[in-house]
Amino acid sequence: MKNPYFPPPKISFIPDSLRIKKLENPRYLKTKLMEYQEGKFSKRWEILEPNHNVGILIYHRQKDAFIIVRQFRPAVYYAQQSHSQSNQANIEAGYTHELCAGLIDKENKSIEQIAHEEVMEECGYKPKNLIPIQSFLNNTGSSGAVQHLFYTEVDDEDKCGDGGGVDDECIEVLELPLCQSLDFIFDNNIKKTTSLFLAIHWYHYTFKKES
Repeated sequence: MKNPYFPPPKISFIPDSLRIKKLENPRYLKTKLMEYQEGKFSKRWEILEPNHNVGILIYHRQKDAFIIVRQFRPAVYYAQQSHSQSNQANIEAGYTHELCAGLIDKENKSIEQIAHEEVMEECGYKPKNLIPIQSFLNNTGSSGAVQHLFYTEVDDEDKCGDGGGVDDECIEVLELPLCQSLDFIFDNNIKKTTSLFLAIHWYHYTFKKES
């Protein structure tokens, strides 16, 4: 179904390059087997080491729009295609709309500093301040990772680059008009993350109460 909010993603994923292999020497996903007693039951649970992370809701004052990102997610593509009735690869199935976000993986840097850098690297803006929204659990059945959500406002003078990520990241920067944002997050045809839904919903709830 056609996305009424944005043009199709700038496709860089090549379907013919796809290979599914056994994972060896993982870089990010590290598995553990947890054995424990719960009441009279002895249990075993497969878990992942948590990748704690930050997410930032960016509001552009002059454009009256949220700055969000879109990128290809291999796991989403695999999940969509493995349950598809069609033999044709739907390339757009792997592209998701998300908050600017990143892993907390830099030593000697605070969570706020990491969030600040992510906004610059992914979206090309230098935020003046970051307001904490909330911290919550992700993937409670597998890793229990914590995501720390922030809110920031920017304008044209805060622009410091094109964004798009660093190294081999292929991140597309999008502008979601505030007036369309509620329709966007409640549109089931749009692939989006829970944190994007939650953050935009938080914005409308918070500033509606203040007005």
